[in-house]
Amino acid sequence: MTGDARADGSGTQARVPIGRPLRGRRELPVKVLWIGVWLIFLKSPVENLLRGRHSAGGTVAGAIGLVAFVGVYLTLLFRNVGRPRPARVAGLLLAVLGVLAPVLALTLGGPWLGLFVYLSVACGATLPPRVAYGAIPASAAVMYLVGTHIGDEATARDLLLLQLLIGFAMSGVGQLVRTTIELRKARATVAQLAANEERLRLARDLHDLLGHSLSLITLKSELAGRMLPAHPDRAAQQVADIERVSRQALVDVREAVTGYRRPRLAAELAGAQVALTAAGVTAQMPAEPDLAGVPEDAESALAWSLREAVTNVVRHSGAQRCAVRVLRRQTLDGPVLELCVEDNGAGGSGMGPGNGLTGLTERLEKAGGTLEAGRVKHGFRLVARVPLAGGAA
Repeated sequence: MTGDARADGSGTQARVPIGRPLRGRRELPVKVLWIGVWLIFLKSPVENLLRGRHSAGGTVAGAIGLVAFVGVYLTLLFRNVGRPRPARVAGLLLAVLGVLAPVLALTLGGPWLGLFVYLSVACGATLPPRVAYGAIPASAAVMYLVGTHIGDEATARDLLLLQLLIGFAMSGVGQLVRTTIELRKARATVAQLAANEERLRLARDLHDLLGHSLSLITLKSELAGRMLPAHPDRAAQQVADIERVSRQALVDVREAVTGYRRPRLAAELAGAQVALTAAGVTAQMPAEPDLAGVPEDAESALAWSLREAVTNVVRHSGAQRCAVRVLRRQTLDGPVLELCVEDNGAGGSGMGPGNGLTGLTERLEKAGGTLEAGRVKHGFRLVARVPLAGGAA
Protein backbone atom coordinates (compact mmCIF):
# COMPACT_ATOMS: atom_id res chain seq x y z
CA MET A 1 0.00 0.00 0.00
CA THR A 2 1.04 3.57 -0.45
CA GLY A 3 0.09 6.74 1.32
CA ASP A 4 1.30 10.03 2.75
CA ALA A 5 3.57 10.18 5.73
CA ARG A 6 6.64 12.03 6.94
CA ALA A 7 9.70 11.75 8.29
CA ASP A 8 13.03 13.30 7.93
CA GLY A 9 15.23 15.36 10.11
CA SER A 10 14.67 18.55 8.13
CA GLY A 11 11.18 19.02 9.50
CA THR A 12 9.65 18.72 6.07
CA GLN A 13 7.18 16.08 5.02
CA ALA A 14 8.16 13.03 2.95
CA ARG A 15 5.34 11.93 0.75
CA VAL A 16 4.76 8.79 -1.28
CA PRO A 17 1.82 9.68 -3.56
CA ILE A 18 -0.66 6.95 -4.32
CA GLY A 19 0.11 5.04 -7.48
CA ARG A 20 3.47 6.68 -8.12
CA PRO A 21 6.74 4.73 -8.30
CA LEU A 22 9.36 5.29 -5.62
CA ARG A 23 11.69 8.19 -6.47
CA GLY A 24 14.41 7.68 -3.92
CA ARG A 25 15.59 5.75 -0.91
CA ARG A 26 13.93 8.24 1.44
CA GLU A 27 10.49 7.04 0.31
CA LEU A 28 11.35 3.36 0.80
CA PRO A 29 10.89 3.29 4.63
CA VAL A 30 7.49 4.96 4.27
CA LYS A 31 6.29 2.33 1.85
CA VAL A 32 7.71 -0.47 4.01
CA LEU A 33 5.88 0.98 7.02
CA TRP A 34 2.56 1.09 5.22
CA ILE A 35 2.93 -2.52 4.13
CA GLY A 36 4.58 -3.82 7.30
CA VAL A 37 1.91 -2.45 9.66
CA TRP A 38 -0.34 -5.29 8.53
CA LEU A 39 2.16 -7.84 9.81
CA ILE A 40 0.68 -7.36 13.28
CA PHE A 41 -1.59 -10.33 12.56
CA LEU A 42 1.50 -12.56 12.64
CA LYS A 43 1.66 -12.16 16.40
CA SER A 44 -0.37 -15.29 17.08
CA PRO A 45 1.60 -17.65 14.75
CA VAL A 46 4.93 -16.34 16.06
CA GLU A 47 3.86 -16.78 19.70
CA ASN A 48 2.61 -20.27 18.87
CA LEU A 49 6.04 -21.19 17.51
CA LEU A 50 7.95 -19.64 20.42
CA ARG A 51 5.93 -21.37 23.13
CA GLY A 52 7.32 -24.72 22.00
CA ARG A 53 4.04 -26.61 21.82
CA HIS A 54 5.20 -28.40 18.67
CA SER A 55 7.97 -30.85 18.02
CA ALA A 56 11.32 -29.63 16.78
CA GLY A 57 10.49 -30.70 13.24
CA GLY A 58 7.07 -29.05 13.43
CA THR A 59 8.59 -25.83 14.72
CA VAL A 60 11.18 -25.74 11.93
CA ALA A 61 8.58 -26.56 9.28
CA GLY A 62 6.24 -23.91 10.68
CA ALA A 63 8.99 -21.28 10.68
CA ILE A 64 9.92 -22.12 7.08
CA GLY A 65 6.28 -22.02 6.03
CA LEU A 66 5.73 -18.69 7.79
CA VAL A 67 8.80 -17.10 6.17
CA ALA A 68 7.71 -18.39 2.78
CA PHE A 69 4.18 -17.07 3.30
CA VAL A 70 5.38 -13.58 4.34
CA GLY A 71 7.90 -13.48 1.49
CA VAL A 72 5.25 -14.28 -1.12
CA TYR A 73 2.85 -11.77 0.46
CA LEU A 74 5.41 -8.96 0.40
CA THR A 75 6.39 -9.85 -3.15
CA LEU A 76 2.80 -9.38 -4.20
CA LEU A 77 2.24 -6.11 -2.37
CA PHE A 78 5.66 -4.44 -2.54
CA ARG A 79 4.69 -2.77 -5.78
CA ASN A 80 2.32 0.05 -6.43
CA VAL A 81 -1.18 -1.17 -5.67
CA GLY A 82 -3.15 -0.86 -8.88
CA ARG A 83 -0.16 -1.67 -11.11
CA PRO A 84 -0.56 -5.45 -11.16
CA ARG A 85 1.97 -8.04 -12.13
CA PRO A 86 1.34 -10.25 -15.16
CA ALA A 87 -1.75 -12.38 -14.59
CA ARG A 88 0.17 -15.65 -14.55
CA VAL A 89 2.69 -14.46 -11.96
CA ALA A 90 0.03 -12.93 -9.71
CA GLY A 91 -2.12 -16.06 -10.01
CA LEU A 92 0.83 -18.29 -9.12
CA LEU A 93 1.77 -16.24 -6.05
CA LEU A 94 -1.84 -16.10 -4.86
CA ALA A 95 -2.10 -19.85 -5.32
CA VAL A 96 0.97 -20.31 -3.10
CA LEU A 97 -0.67 -18.18 -0.39
CA GLY A 98 -3.93 -20.08 -0.86
CA VAL A 99 -2.13 -23.36 -0.23
CA LEU A 100 0.16 -22.28 2.62
CA ALA A 101 -2.57 -20.63 4.71
CA PRO A 102 -4.85 -23.70 5.10
CA VAL A 103 -1.94 -26.17 5.31
CA LEU A 104 -0.25 -24.25 8.16
CA ALA A 105 -3.56 -23.73 9.98
CA LEU A 106 -4.56 -27.42 9.66
CA THR A 107 -1.18 -28.69 10.87
CA LEU A 108 -0.26 -26.12 13.51
CA GLY A 109 -3.61 -25.01 14.96
CA GLY A 110 -6.03 -22.12 15.34
CA PRO A 111 -3.45 -19.34 15.96
CA TRP A 112 -2.49 -19.69 12.29
CA LEU A 113 -5.95 -18.77 11.02
CA GLY A 114 -4.79 -15.13 10.90
CA LEU A 115 -2.85 -15.95 7.73
CA PHE A 116 -6.17 -15.96 5.88
CA VAL A 117 -6.39 -12.21 6.55
CA TYR A 118 -3.24 -11.74 4.47
CA LEU A 119 -4.71 -13.94 1.75
CA SER A 120 -7.79 -11.71 1.69
CA VAL A 121 -5.64 -8.56 1.56
CA ALA A 122 -3.59 -9.97 -1.31
CA CYS A 123 -6.73 -10.86 -3.25
CA GLY A 124 -8.19 -7.39 -2.78
CA ALA A 125 -4.95 -5.60 -3.69
CA THR A 126 -3.91 -7.59 -6.74
CA LEU A 127 -7.02 -9.01 -8.40
CA PRO A 128 -9.40 -7.09 -10.65
CA PRO A 129 -12.51 -5.95 -8.75
CA ARG A 130 -14.90 -8.49 -10.27
CA VAL A 131 -12.56 -11.37 -9.46
CA ALA A 132 -11.71 -10.02 -6.01
CA TYR A 133 -15.40 -9.76 -5.07
CA GLY A 134 -15.62 -13.52 -5.45
CA ALA A 135 -12.17 -14.50 -4.17
CA ILE A 136 -12.47 -12.63 -0.85
CA PRO A 137 -15.68 -14.36 0.34
CA ALA A 138 -14.27 -17.68 -0.91
CA SER A 139 -11.12 -17.27 1.19
CA ALA A 140 -13.24 -16.32 4.20
CA ALA A 141 -15.38 -19.42 3.72
CA VAL A 142 -12.27 -21.63 3.51
CA MET A 143 -10.93 -20.03 6.69
CA TYR A 144 -14.18 -20.74 8.53
CA LEU A 145 -14.26 -24.34 7.36
CA VAL A 146 -10.65 -24.88 8.41
CA GLY A 147 -11.33 -23.33 11.81
CA THR A 148 -14.35 -25.57 12.30
CA HIS A 149 -12.35 -28.62 11.25
CA ILE A 150 -9.55 -28.02 13.76
CA GLY A 151 -12.01 -27.26 16.55
CA ASP A 152 -11.37 -23.51 16.83
CA GLU A 153 -14.70 -22.22 15.54
CA ALA A 154 -14.67 -19.24 17.93
CA THR A 155 -11.46 -17.82 16.43
CA ALA A 156 -12.76 -18.46 12.92
CA ARG A 157 -15.99 -16.65 13.75
CA ASP A 158 -14.07 -13.68 15.14
CA LEU A 159 -11.87 -13.44 12.08
CA LEU A 160 -14.64 -13.92 9.52
CA LEU A 161 -16.02 -10.36 9.52
CA LEU A 162 -12.54 -8.84 9.88
CA GLN A 163 -11.26 -10.80 6.88
CA LEU A 164 -14.20 -9.70 4.73
CA LEU A 165 -13.93 -6.05 5.74
CA ILE A 166 -10.16 -5.80 5.21
CA GLY A 167 -10.33 -7.67 1.91
CA PHE A 168 -13.04 -5.44 0.46
CA ALA A 169 -11.31 -2.34 1.85
CA MET A 170 -8.09 -3.32 0.07
CA SER A 171 -10.07 -3.91 -3.11
CA GLY A 172 -11.40 -0.35 -2.83
CA VAL A 173 -7.89 1.01 -2.23
CA GLY A 174 -6.63 -0.88 -5.26
CA GLN A 175 -9.41 0.56 -7.39
CA LEU A 176 -8.65 4.06 -6.07
CA VAL A 177 -4.98 3.71 -6.96
CA ARG A 178 -5.79 2.36 -10.42
CA THR A 179 -8.05 5.36 -10.99
CA THR A 180 -5.33 7.72 -9.75
CA ILE A 181 -2.81 6.19 -12.15
CA GLU A 182 -5.24 6.54 -15.04
CA LEU A 183 -5.97 10.16 -14.13
CA ARG A 184 -2.25 10.92 -13.93
CA LYS A 185 -1.73 9.39 -17.36
CA ALA A 186 -4.73 11.29 -18.73
CA ARG A 187 -3.38 14.55 -17.32
CA ALA A 188 -0.03 13.94 -18.98
CA THR A 189 -1.78 13.17 -22.25
CA VAL A 190 -3.86 16.35 -22.05
CA ALA A 191 -0.73 18.41 -21.37
CA GLN A 192 1.01 16.80 -24.34
CA LEU A 193 -1.99 17.44 -26.59
CA ALA A 194 -2.15 21.06 -25.45
CA ALA A 195 1.54 21.53 -26.22
CA ASN A 196 1.09 19.94 -29.64
CA GLU A 197 -1.91 22.16 -30.33
CA GLU A 198 0.08 25.23 -29.38
CA ARG A 199 2.91 24.18 -31.72
CA LEU A 200 0.41 23.65 -34.53
CA ARG A 201 -1.15 27.06 -33.90
CA LEU A 202 2.25 28.74 -33.93
CA ALA A 203 3.21 26.92 -37.12
CA ARG A 204 -0.11 27.84 -38.74
CA ASP A 205 0.22 31.49 -37.76
CA LEU A 206 3.78 31.72 -39.04
CA HIS A 207 2.77 30.04 -42.28
CA ASP A 208 -0.11 32.47 -42.76
CA LEU A 209 2.16 35.42 -41.96
CA LEU A 210 5.23 34.45 -43.96
CA GLY A 211 4.08 31.97 -46.58
CA HIS A 212 2.66 34.52 -49.00
CA SER A 213 5.37 37.11 -48.35
CA LEU A 214 8.24 34.68 -48.83
CA SER A 215 6.68 33.25 -51.97
CA LEU A 216 6.30 36.75 -53.39
CA ILE A 217 9.88 37.64 -52.45
CA THR A 218 11.14 34.50 -54.19
CA LEU A 219 9.12 35.21 -57.33
CA LYS A 220 10.22 38.83 -57.57
CA SER A 221 13.85 37.86 -56.92
CA GLU A 222 13.71 35.49 -59.89
CA LEU A 223 12.11 38.19 -62.06
CA ALA A 224 14.72 40.74 -61.03
CA GLY A 225 17.50 38.27 -61.85
CA ARG A 226 16.11 37.69 -65.34
CA MET A 227 15.51 41.42 -65.97
CA LEU A 228 18.83 42.66 -64.62
CA PRO A 229 20.99 42.37 -67.78
CA ALA A 230 18.50 43.88 -70.27
CA HIS A 231 16.05 45.92 -68.15
CA PRO A 232 17.83 47.37 -65.12
CA ASP A 233 15.03 49.87 -64.45
CA ARG A 234 12.39 47.16 -64.24
CA ALA A 235 14.75 45.02 -62.14
CA ALA A 236 15.22 47.95 -59.75
CA GLN A 237 11.41 48.19 -59.43
CA GLN A 238 11.26 44.50 -58.53
CA VAL A 239 13.99 44.99 -55.91
CA ALA A 240 12.02 47.89 -54.43
CA ASP A 241 8.93 45.66 -54.23
CA ILE A 242 11.02 42.98 -52.52
CA GLU A 243 12.15 45.51 -49.92
CA ARG A 244 8.59 46.66 -49.29
CA VAL A 245 7.25 43.12 -48.92
CA SER A 246 10.08 42.08 -46.61
CA ARG A 247 9.57 45.10 -44.38
CA GLN A 248 5.86 44.35 -44.11
CA ALA A 249 6.63 40.71 -43.29
CA LEU A 250 8.99 41.87 -40.54
CA VAL A 251 6.28 44.10 -39.09
CA ASP A 252 3.77 41.23 -39.16
CA VAL A 253 6.20 38.90 -37.39
CA ARG A 254 6.95 41.47 -34.70
CA GLU A 255 3.25 42.02 -34.06
CA ALA A 256 2.67 38.28 -33.86
CA VAL A 257 5.55 37.77 -31.44
CA THR A 258 4.32 40.68 -29.33
CA GLY A 259 0.94 38.98 -29.13
CA TYR A 260 2.52 35.72 -27.99
CA ARG A 261 4.62 37.49 -25.37
CA ARG A 262 1.90 39.87 -24.17
CA PRO A 263 2.30 40.13 -20.37
CA ARG A 264 -0.57 40.09 -17.89
CA LEU A 265 -0.85 42.52 -15.02
CA ALA A 266 -1.69 39.88 -12.39
CA ALA A 267 1.36 37.82 -13.36
CA GLU A 268 3.61 40.90 -13.32
CA LEU A 269 2.36 41.84 -9.84
CA ALA A 270 3.33 38.40 -8.56
CA GLY A 271 6.71 38.64 -10.29
CA ALA A 272 7.28 42.12 -8.87
CA GLN A 273 6.64 40.82 -5.34
CA VAL A 274 9.26 38.10 -5.82
CA ALA A 275 11.82 40.43 -7.41
CA LEU A 276 11.51 43.12 -4.73
CA THR A 277 11.67 40.60 -1.89
CA ALA A 278 14.74 38.95 -3.40
CA ALA A 279 16.42 42.36 -3.64
CA GLY A 280 15.76 43.11 0.03
CA VAL A 281 13.14 45.77 -0.72
CA THR A 282 10.06 45.86 1.48
CA ALA A 283 7.17 45.58 -0.96
CA GLN A 284 3.64 46.85 -0.44
CA MET A 285 1.52 45.18 -3.11
CA PRO A 286 -2.17 45.56 -3.93
CA ALA A 287 -4.75 42.83 -3.89
CA GLU A 288 -5.63 41.17 -7.19
CA PRO A 289 -6.80 44.04 -9.40
CA ASP A 290 -10.23 44.25 -10.98
CA LEU A 291 -9.52 44.28 -14.72
CA ALA A 292 -13.13 44.30 -15.90
CA GLY A 293 -13.46 46.72 -18.80
CA VAL A 294 -9.69 47.03 -19.34
CA PRO A 295 -8.75 46.48 -23.00
CA GLU A 296 -6.11 43.85 -23.61
CA ASP A 297 -3.63 46.32 -25.09
CA ALA A 298 -4.09 48.65 -22.12
CA GLU A 299 -3.49 45.85 -19.61
CA SER A 300 -0.37 44.83 -21.52
CA ALA A 301 0.94 48.41 -21.43
CA LEU A 302 0.39 48.60 -17.66
CA ALA A 303 2.14 45.25 -17.20
CA TRP A 304 5.18 46.50 -19.17
CA SER A 305 5.16 49.69 -17.08
CA LEU A 306 5.19 47.70 -13.83
CA ARG A 307 8.01 45.50 -15.09
CA GLU A 308 10.15 48.50 -16.10
CA ALA A 309 9.43 50.37 -12.86
CA VAL A 310 10.33 47.40 -10.64
CA THR A 311 13.47 46.76 -12.67
CA ASN A 312 14.57 50.36 -12.08
CA VAL A 313 13.81 50.06 -8.34
CA VAL A 314 15.87 46.90 -8.01
CA ARG A 315 18.83 47.95 -10.16
CA HIS A 316 19.22 51.69 -9.80
CA SER A 317 17.26 53.24 -6.95
CA GLY A 318 18.88 51.78 -3.81
CA ALA A 319 15.43 51.89 -2.19
CA GLN A 320 14.41 50.08 0.98
CA ARG A 321 10.64 50.33 0.43
CA CYS A 322 8.43 50.22 -2.62
CA ALA A 323 4.66 50.61 -2.79
CA VAL A 324 2.59 49.50 -5.77
CA ARG A 325 -1.04 50.60 -6.16
CA VAL A 326 -3.61 49.83 -8.84
CA LEU A 327 -6.64 52.13 -8.67
CA ARG A 328 -9.64 53.08 -10.75
CA ARG A 329 -10.09 56.83 -11.13
CA GLN A 330 -12.56 59.12 -12.79
CA THR A 331 -10.87 61.90 -14.76
CA LEU A 332 -12.08 64.65 -17.06
CA ASP A 333 -11.26 62.37 -19.98
CA GLY A 334 -13.23 59.45 -18.55
CA PRO A 335 -12.57 56.47 -16.29
CA VAL A 336 -8.98 55.22 -16.15
CA LEU A 337 -7.02 52.46 -14.47
CA GLU A 338 -3.98 53.90 -12.72
CA LEU A 339 -0.78 52.09 -11.78
CA CYS A 340 1.44 53.87 -9.26
CA VAL A 341 4.90 52.62 -8.26
CA GLU A 342 6.61 54.71 -5.58
CA ASP A 343 9.88 54.04 -3.75
CA ASN A 344 12.13 55.86 -1.28
CA GLY A 345 15.26 55.57 -3.39
CA ALA A 346 17.40 58.03 -5.28
CA GLY A 347 15.60 57.64 -8.60
CA GLY A 348 17.41 58.00 -11.93
CA SER A 349 20.40 60.03 -12.94
CA GLY A 350 18.40 63.21 -13.26
CA MET A 351 19.59 63.78 -16.82
CA GLY A 352 16.27 63.20 -18.54
CA PRO A 353 14.20 60.15 -19.26
CA GLY A 354 16.02 56.99 -20.25
CA ASN A 355 15.22 54.63 -23.07
CA GLY A 356 13.00 52.52 -20.82
CA LEU A 357 10.71 55.40 -19.91
CA THR A 358 10.65 56.60 -23.51
CA GLY A 359 9.57 53.15 -24.66
CA LEU A 360 6.89 52.98 -21.95
CA THR A 361 5.54 56.37 -23.01
CA GLU A 362 5.22 55.14 -26.56
CA ARG A 363 3.48 51.93 -25.46
CA LEU A 364 1.01 53.80 -23.27
CA GLU A 365 0.27 56.40 -25.95
CA LYS A 366 -0.45 53.60 -28.39
CA ALA A 367 -3.01 52.23 -25.88
CA GLY A 368 -4.45 55.73 -25.30
CA GLY A 369 -2.78 56.18 -21.94
CA THR A 370 -0.27 58.49 -20.28
CA LEU A 371 2.90 58.19 -18.21
CA GLU A 372 4.19 60.43 -15.43
CA ALA A 373 7.54 59.74 -13.80
CA GLY A 374 9.82 61.82 -11.63
CA ARG A 375 11.28 62.49 -8.24
CA VAL A 376 9.07 63.22 -5.27
CA LYS A 377 9.91 64.40 -1.77
CA HIS A 378 11.01 61.00 -0.43
CA GLY A 379 11.95 59.07 -3.55
CA PHE A 380 10.74 58.38 -7.06
CA ARG A 381 7.24 57.84 -8.43
CA LEU A 382 5.95 56.39 -11.69
CA VAL A 383 2.26 56.72 -12.58
CA ALA A 384 0.80 55.04 -15.67
CA ARG A 385 -2.83 55.47 -16.69
CA VAL A 386 -4.86 53.69 -19.35
CA PRO A 387 -8.48 54.33 -20.34
CA LEU A 388 -11.16 51.82 -19.45
CA ALA A 389 -13.52 50.48 -22.09
CA GLY A 390 -16.07 53.11 -23.03
CA GLY A 391 -13.93 56.01 -21.86
CA ALA A 392 -12.00 58.41 -24.08
CA ALA A 393 -8.36 59.02 -23.29
